[in-house]
Amino acid sequence: MTIDVRELADLGPTDRAALFERDAGIDAVRADVKSIVDRVREEGDVAVRSFTEEFDDITVGNIECTDQCERAWESLPADVTDAIQEAIENVESFHRAQVPADWREAFDDGRELGRRFRPIDRVGVYVPGGAAAYPSSAIMGIVPAVVAGVDHIAVTTPPADEPNPVTLGAIYAAGADAVYSVGGAQGIAALAYGTESVDRVQKVVGPGNRWVTAAKAAVRGDVEIDLLAGPSEVLVLADETADPELIASELLAQAEHDPNASVVAVTDDEETAAAVTDAIDSQLPERSRSDIIEEALSNDASGVLLARSMSEAILFAESYAPEHLAILAADDEAILDRIDSAGSVFLGPYTPVAAGDYASGTNHVLPTSGGARVTGGLSVDTFLRATTVQRLSRDGLDDLSKTITTLAEAEGLEAHAESVRRRTD
Repeated sequence: MTIDVRELADLGPTDRAALFERDAGIDAVRADVKSIVDRVREEGDVAVRSFTEEFDDITVGNIECTDQCERAWESLPADVTDAIQEAIENVESFHRAQVPADWREAFDDGRELGRRFRPIDRVGVYVPGGAAAYPSSAIMGIVPAVVAGVDHIAVTTPPADEPNPVTLGAIYAAGADAVYSVGGAQGIAALAYGTESVDRVQKVVGPGNRWVTAAKAAVRGDVEIDLLAGPSEVLVLADETADPELIASELLAQAEHDPNASVVAVTDDEETAAAVTDAIDSQLPERSRSDIIEEALSNDASGVLLARSMSEAILFAESYAPEHLAILAADDEAILDRIDSAGSVFLGPYTPVAAGDYASGTNHVLPTSGGARVTGGLSVDTFLRATTVQRLSRDGLDDLSKTITTLAEAEGLEAHAESVRRRTD
């Protein structure tokens, strides 16, 4: 296939809408997902087993499969367990650096203020799986919760006639407390509302397909969630020094996730743009998932864009707010300084997005569809709650009393003012 280079300045409203109005595609399944969620909420295990037979064509005996994960771990070859353990160690060390310290500060005017952090008690992590292997998703969801100190971490993952041992083994190694063989919207509902077999949690995290995402949207409010993630996306920002082969390989890597993935390269150099399209054509036949990649490349949300200047390219990247931003340019740090909206940034020719997907230590559960404009990805913060603490001395309250009573009375809340006067008059 040949991908045409489009000039950024010439994009019309329809082209720009396709690039910027990316979504998780949940509207098409929202009604069906609501029915699934409602049935699981009302019928518990009966509904879970029914939907598992309907959607996965599998009859589940014991929904809980915690012991099976430990056995899977013990069955894995050494090179796989070594890779999983290294990834866990890197993710753990990165997330441990995020743990905030409790603090208290005493002020000279009699105020003592502080903040303390405590983990959520019970969380649920959705791990895509079944016959496919997604050990990285297990690591990214479970390890930050362990680091945060969550007391009980439950995992749901789709069943299969022969569940992938790598995914199950990673779930065990990452530190899950309970694992359930249930996927899709019914898995999210089971975590959110509980069943006879699945204990209810307080927050549900983790990536999944549009059915999973729609289910997270449906249960939000009854249980907390992390974010509503859509198909994978990458934006590569490149200048004339970038290797077109690396740009192309980055686009193909994210495109193999999903036919609906959004993969975009933006450069201010015409020769680089043309070379990227040539590199895509030469690399594509070598990829085992070339059919998926080709479909992703051909959708309207993907392409190679030519900017009139690097400033125009940077402004586009900031507006686009990608899940993954790869910067391949001579002065990548200067470009990074001008970017505020990106889920995760990858600097330089030796930092493929795949490093963050698997083992560098950063988390790969990231905001999509422009969500990076307002939020970040999964982190230790996702699993913590903050409590403010304060103590006033008598002099401290005396100093504040006029301000408090004046504002309370201005709001018509006389009892608030009186609660102060009884301590100071």
